Amino acid sequence: MLRALAEQRELLLITVRGVDDAQARRRTTVSELTLGGIVRHLAQCEEAWTRIVVEGDGEAPEGMLDMEQYRMGEAHTLAGLLERYAAAARGTEEAVRDVTDLGRRVPLPVTPWSPPERQFWSVRRILLHLIRETAQHAGHADIVREALDGANTTARR
Repeated sequence: MLRALAEQRELLLITVRGVDDAQARRRTTVSELTLGGIVRHLAQCEEAWTRIVVEGDGEAPEGMLDMEQYRMGEAHTLAGLLERYAAAARGTEEAVRDVTDLGRRVPLPVTPWSPPERQFWSVRRILLHLIRETAQHAGHADIVREALDGANTTARR
């Protein structure tokens, strides 16, 4: 599973290769998504889900519900966001390597979109969620990049 997640991350990294900060902030579709915002969100996403697995207390990690995570602010650089994403990926891999039972159930934080009763996911399901989330946003990034300058991930592999 970690390999599948790493492969999806790699596709995203191909998509942002050669992009400068101004391009990473630029909206190229009707969506609010930008390349930098996608990288920032995925870094924060992995950080949050890793804390959920490690701490197992059912509490929402700080910033998990912060909608600003989808934006690359003026204070951010793409290089800095990519460093954060790489650190988050290392954190996920280290945390999961320490899990002896991927079937272990973890309480999920209560969110505005949660069912009223507490939900539990296995560590395996959380990893599948991270793979899906990364793949989905790598696809978004590919569309944003193609609209930016015509580049696409398939041609750049």
